[in-house]
Amino acid sequence: MTLKERLNADFKEAMKNKEKVRKDTISFVRAAIKQYEVDNREEIDDAGVASILAKQVKMRKDALDDFREAGRDDLVEAYTAEIEVLQDYMPKQLTDDEISEIIRETASSMGIEEGSGRGSMGKLMGPVMGKVKGVADGGNVKNLVMKFLG
Repeated sequence: MTLKERLNADFKEAMKNKEKVRKDTISFVRAAIKQYEVDNREEIDDAGVASILAKQVKMRKDALDDFREAGRDDLVEAYTAEIEVLQDYMPKQLTDDEISEIIRETASSMGIEEGSGRGSMGKLMGPVMGKVKGVADGGNVKNLVMKFLG
């Protein structure tokens, strides 16, 4: 079963069980998928769906800070619940140790040494992000690369 088929089946199940948050969240994702398919005139695959899911999670996480500052606990709770629903469909995320190992391997293959300074940041980030796309948060990867470069 593809990720898109799973979302459709879970949407129907959420409607039957009257799970409002789950139904609404899946509906937002399905709309984003449909919009992508219409805009690009192509059927989206699991990798594309995972990318959309990651964008949806990032968008909600970014909004959480603003809601906390504004004292909107109701919206913090709602967005946190939506993030939990979305993460059910996301691939397992890499740990910091796993990301650091990928950074070390990539840097080694490119001849970049640990502690070589931020001048190599751009050269290293692209290949690392290519390897961890969809399974690691970009901000977290950036921080780990900066730490590696010193």
